[in-house]
Parts: sequence; structure tokens; C-alpha cells
Amino acid sequence: MNFMPVRAVEQAAQRAVGCLALAFARDGAQTRIEKLYQQGCLKTRLPRPQNPETLEAVTMNIGGGIAGGDFLSTQISLGPDASVSISSQAAERVYRALDAPSRIITRIEAGAGAALAYLPQETILFNGFALDRSLEIDLAPTATYLGVETLIFGRQAMGETIRAGFLRDRIMLRRNKKTLLQDMTRLDGDIAAQLARKAVADGAMAVASLIYAAPDTEEKLPAVRAALASHHAGASSFDGIIFARILAPSAISLRKCLVAALHACGAVLPKVWQG
Repeated sequence: MNFMPVRAVEQAAQRAVGCLALAFARDGAQTRIEKLYQQGCLKTRLPRPQNPETLEAVTMNIGGGIAGGDFLSTQISLGPDASVSISSQAAERVYRALDAPSRIITRIEAGAGAALAYLPQETILFNGFALDRSLEIDLAPTATYLGVETLIFGRQAMGETIRAGFLRDRIMLRRNKKTLLQDMTRLDGDIAAQLARKAVADGAMAVASLIYAAPDTEEKLPAVRAALASHHAGASSFDGIIFARILAPSAISLRKCLVAALHACGAVLPKVWQG
């Protein structure tokens, strides 16, 4: 992507930096927070859980969005048998980048018997955005993971079209240190024109990836596929993983489909998803 030129200024552009580290441990019948480190624009809150056995955490970016050059890093660690549901307070916004891409790095580790539902809300991309994002998931042999990543290309209600942008989005999942899933999405230039191609997104402006890693993926796959039947979507099961990609014309229709697919995986949606 060719970034827009920046006018000469005496001071360097202000960059937002955020660091969040969360560690959870099982304590009898409950999961408790063992470590909470937050720095810069990234914060977390622990609301009253819906299920006493599953701890809920809500992350937030108090910077009001992400601009070019911002750097956000999140580390999530679950000890043996810990059960946690993590979401974000609201949709994240990635604004126009002038001279450098924004970077988001998330690393997840789940120990033996641990269960994590990682369900951040949508990421909304603005015209001229530049985003380099990576998600790395390391699971013990008996850990369970359910996660989603959602991208919205412009606010349709505002008539926005993404005519310039850069996206590099990587997802890697390892179980017992063996790589089972590696997914890469890269878009550069006129994003709307690329998404309009049938072989890319057939005009869809909202895209989600769903990952379910658990012992019962083969049993859950038919229900997941049924939940996706009304959309341009597909789901496959391999090596104890369900991986689904969902395309939709709008954020609202994508959210409805995604909620149905999450319920098919047995998820209890966090409170911030139920508003």
C-alpha cells in the first residue's frame, strides 16, 4: 500500500501502545485470575460470570480506536482445567494510516483440560486503513478452544467504501507444539474491487473466521454447517478442529449467522454480545 504523505511536523506523530497479560488458574470448582498486567491503552474488566465455573473477562482499548503505527499486544494463559470466556467491550475501529500499519499481536496458551472461549467483537476497517494482525494459539492435548475473528470492511450505514487499504491477517493454531492450522489473509490496494471478485468474497463486506478445537468436532460439524446454510460460508473438520469462514453482505447479517454457529458449538455468549 502507498501511504498518504505526512506533512512535515516538528514532533513525531503520537502512537498508541497497549500491553495486556492475563493468566488464569483453577481453584477448586472455580477459575480465578492469577495475573493481570495492563499498560497503555489496553485494559480489562472482570464482570460477574453467568456460570460460576467459567470466569469472564472483557478487554477494552481506551484509545478510542487504532491508527497507523499503533501497537497492541495481548498474552492470555490458562492453567490446567481453567475455564474462561474473553470478549471485547465493543467493536474495534481501525482508522486511516498515514505512514505505517498498525500492529496487533495476540498469543494464547491453554493447559491440560483448560477451556477458552475467545470471542472479541467485530473489527471495523476504515478507508485507507493498514493493519498487520496475528493470532497464535498453543493448546495442550486436552485443551478446548472456541474463537472468532470478524472483519467489517467499512460502515455501510455511512455509505463507506474501502478503496484503499492494506491487510495482513495471520492465524496459527498448535496442539502439543504441532501446527494444525495456519491461515493467512492478505489484501492490498482497492479492497472493495478485490472483495467484489467471485473467487475472493463475491461482494461480501463482512468476513468472519471461526475455530473450534475440541474432542467432539465431528459430532458438532453437522450443526455448525446447518447454522451456516443461509450464507456464503463453509466449515471443515480435521485434526480435531472445525474451521469455518463466513461471508455476509453486512455486519448485522454476519452477527446473526455467527451467533447461530457459536450456539452450535455449545457456546454461552458473553454479556457484551447480548445487547
